[in-house]
Amino acid sequence: MMKTLPTSTSLAGFKLTGPRDMPAAALAMLDAEGTVVGWTQAAQHLVGYSAAQVVGRSAAHVMPSPGHAVRITRCAEKSAQGGWSGPVTVRHRDGHTLDLNLRISTLWGQGGQFRRLVSMTDPGTVSAGAVSEPVSTSLLARAPIGIAVHDPHLRCVWVNDDMESHDGIPRGRWLGHRLTEFLPAFEAEALEVVMRQVMEGDTTMHHEYRAWPPADPRREHAFASSFFCLQGADGTPMGVCSMTVDVTGNRQARERLAVLSEASTRIGSTLDVLRTGQELAELAAPLLADHVLVDLVEPVSLGVEPAPRSDMPGGRPPQLRRAGLASVDRGVMKLPWAREEVIRPVPGSPFATALTTGRSYLESVLDAGSSPWIRHDPVQKRKVRESGVHSLMVVPIRARRAVLGLALFGRSRTRTPFTEDDLLLAEEIVNRAALCLGNALQYARERTAALTLQRDLLPHHVQGGAAVEVASRYVPADADRGVGGDWFDVIKLSGARVALVVGDVVGHGINAAATMGRLRTAVRTLADLDLPPEELLGRLDDTVRRLNDEECDALDAVPTEVGATCLYAVYDPATRRCTIARAGHPPPLIVAPTGRVTIPDLPAGAPLGLGLGLVPFESVELELPEGSLLAFYSDGLVESRDHDLDVGMNRLGATLARPGSSLEELCSQVINALPPQSPRDDVTLLLARTRALQPAHVASWELPNEPAAVPTARRLVSGQLREWGLEHLVPKMELIVSELVTNAIRHGDGPSRLRLIRHHVLTCEVFDSHTGHPRRRRLSSLDDNGRGLSLVAQLSRRWGSRSAADGKVVWAEQNLPATAVAA
Repeated sequence: MMKTLPTSTSLAGFKLTGPRDMPAAALAMLDAEGTVVGWTQAAQHLVGYSAAQVVGRSAAHVMPSPGHAVRITRCAEKSAQGGWSGPVTVRHRDGHTLDLNLRISTLWGQGGQFRRLVSMTDPGTVSAGAVSEPVSTSLLARAPIGIAVHDPHLRCVWVNDDMESHDGIPRGRWLGHRLTEFLPAFEAEALEVVMRQVMEGDTTMHHEYRAWPPADPRREHAFASSFFCLQGADGTPMGVCSMTVDVTGNRQARERLAVLSEASTRIGSTLDVLRTGQELAELAAPLLADHVLVDLVEPVSLGVEPAPRSDMPGGRPPQLRRAGLASVDRGVMKLPWAREEVIRPVPGSPFATALTTGRSYLESVLDAGSSPWIRHDPVQKRKVRESGVHSLMVVPIRARRAVLGLALFGRSRTRTPFTEDDLLLAEEIVNRAALCLGNALQYARERTAALTLQRDLLPHHVQGGAAVEVASRYVPADADRGVGGDWFDVIKLSGARVALVVGDVVGHGINAAATMGRLRTAVRTLADLDLPPEELLGRLDDTVRRLNDEECDALDAVPTEVGATCLYAVYDPATRRCTIARAGHPPPLIVAPTGRVTIPDLPAGAPLGLGLGLVPFESVELELPEGSLLAFYSDGLVESRDHDLDVGMNRLGATLARPGSSLEELCSQVINALPPQSPRDDVTLLLARTRALQPAHVASWELPNEPAAVPTARRLVSGQLREWGLEHLVPKMELIVSELVTNAIRHGDGPSRLRLIRHHVLTCEVFDSHTGHPRRRRLSSLDDNGRGLSLVAQLSRRWGSRSAADGKVVWAEQNLPATAVAA
């Protein structure tokens, strides 16, 4: 049994930790199936879940994906002693993720049963100077920790193998017994008082003492113990967990923790994978090694995730590219070890083995003449001799089930060879770099996917038909902000009209791009209904709010609010009138043919999805001279941290006030006038120059509300078509006009109006006072009514209806031969 120094029965030497001073180590106990059976206040403080929310549930509840928890469990099962440690990503209750160090220890009970104690440590909360938390320090440094769990009666029910190495008491003697049965009375009583206080106050306490362990009876060791209260599902104490560590080498642990703390701040300052590799090299030399090389698998150096190790063709090691190089010896920097050099590992070498197996390699004494992997490789032998390296470590860089590359550590000036402890420290440093590289690769993948999605969803070739000439530009946001949800569209409507749309989804990333695609599709669908701009925005607002409701109803989903702004305009070249409405979007700029720039006074409207549907959207109708320039844009074009919105809009207006320039030239000039650095938000620009239909291309007639108007309409249309040289369309158009005018007389209560428009297609429109819209229905052989619309649909290119100020318009289109299209 371990001998301890005498102590008093008082609580001197114990340090109490309250809820506001939580230790960096958070504990959870799992059963053999991975179900949480014990929880601590520190765990709740770290990940946000209370005991009631996790006890009785699978540990995968706080993992980003079930597969992540399964992989950790498998690693723990494969370990020789049932334990595992390494970096892991955990999901906080509010939805964000935490990069933590995880340590899984196997605890044994009676009858061969076992439990797993999971220790979660946030490296960012344990500073190099805060070594008052010896348990947290040891968790980070992977030092042996003796663990025992006592029930509410203070009987030991679970214990790990490391406990015997600390106190010399066999595992079997611990189980089912209290401390008073094998420790001196005064010491056992003091410890049990502490454990009761921990359970009663749901606190954490620390205690340091000196002893002579059986493994080293001639040398006094310093030990530190921490006591944690384990909670059940109802939040009541179910026992006390004690964790004991040998802090004799506390100075070494402090030094290692200082290196790890510095690694957390110096590695991963950017999302550039090559820069991260260089930061790893510069940190490790000279803190750990004299020379450090960082080689990344070639896809990784290009920002692409590599295939898992099992997917490597033929098991051959992949090609590497040098990403980092640092040395205490400037002469080594002159060797042919340049950054971005292509490296081809020789099969059978430690480098190839580490790549294919994912395991580290340590060669404490490196001899260029005797090491088998060097002896037959003249190039490697020359490099080793020229560098003077006598000790070597090779650590694979692993993240997300893939090996991203290798970190090579060498010593030449430092005469002490590398040890197993050095290898553990190197692995911890590399793990931090691997997390940063994994995050950078994930960001690059998501950004590429978002850009691809957004570019696929945005129109590639916008055309305004006979109504407008259009040009556009889209510039994605910078790498730090991510792709946004900007979109624009040009939608051809009936009667030669055109809809111009620009919108902006709140947020960045692939979710914003996907939401943008859904809203753009919704706008196109609503535009096909020929709704007025203010009504279309109202329907779109309902759509966004339904999306928000779906997000809230989704199980296990992090609630996210979909918000967006939008501007919708409809321009009619026959009347040169433009109707505009907006939902929280910046107003358009209108440049007259003379170069005068104006900003129309439009009601701002509420952004979409904010639940402010009680305030209806309003539209404004403007009459525009032919050749007017409309500029639609997103806020990323005019907003800046350096100046007000008005400054950006004035700059945009000044650039556009050049009547002689083409739209493409104006778009390029606007984008070139942006600040040289990448924009912080997406930049979208849509320019439209208005056209007007010539009077000779439009024919209109007023018709009385009487049956005699039907043959009159046929005669008028026939004559106009012959005047336009479209005699071949007369038979079809006479039938179409007969049906449309007949319906207008039957359902309307006043005069109707017939209009023909010749542009890229031939459009026939009939205006009447009835507000009901015709609907085509499936007919049976016995139906007498409804056959007219079926005939119109068969004879037309397309047909439809739209609301008008005093009723509705029913229209039908016919294709024109290329020689007959209006210029």
